[in-house]
Amino acid sequence: MADEWKQKCDQLWQLGANGVPTPDGVDWKAVYEKKPLGRNLLKNPAPHGVSHSSAPPEREVTGIPPSPDQPPQFEPTGDFSGWSTSTEVLPYDTSGIPPGVVVCYLPQFRWFSMEQRVDLKAEGLWDELLDTFQPDIAVEDWYEESQLHASIYELNVKLLAADGQTVIKEHTCSPTENMENYSHDWKQVSHVFSGYGPGVRYICFRHKLKNQFMVEFFGTLVTDSSVVIKSTRSAS
Repeated sequence: MADEWKQKCDQLWQLGANGVPTPDGVDWKAVYEKKPLGRNLLKNPAPHGVSHSSAPPEREVTGIPPSPDQPPQFEPTGDFSGWSTSTEVLPYDTSGIPPGVVVCYLPQFRWFSMEQRVDLKAEGLWDELLDTFQPDIAVEDWYEESQLHASIYELNVKLLAADGQTVIKEHTCSPTENMENYSHDWKQVSHVFSGYGPGVRYICFRHKLKNQFMVEFFGTLVTDSSVVIKSTRSAS
């Protein structure tokens, strides 16, 4: 029966043809049922309920302060189940204000962070695959051109050892936006980890989106985040 489940896994992902080790000690039935290869291992990849296949929603700027009966909105709305979230309030930027000038409103910026940790063994991957074969790990994300600031998005992905702390490989991305020309679309961010070395057991995925409050709330959306373990590896 064990050989039957191994054969099913081999047929599904072409393990033998790709040179993936398939030791007898692996629970191949569990691997087949969990299907850890070629699928998105992140939970709830679109917490704002939008997709990059459609244009980002346009926002109406009303300029009307929120009702005094309602608390002001400082964080984005959405279903953030599966994510650990946090907010960092940034100091006001008064560098461009001449001395003696009275300003009624200044934009207040905040970073809104979302993080997930993927347990690769719990998802169905096995030691020999991760340590010997080291399959490619593809990361992808889509963020909105909100035009709120020159820096509205940051990504940090870490491949962690079994202790959950030791960083084996890390990728960071902090693009600078072009504020001279208006554009409101989705921007893709992607990276592939390959040849990262043995010992990877967790993946920590964290992105930060910049939001603004000035009279009313303006956010930066993100969607279709993914971490995918391939059944292949890049040529060394």
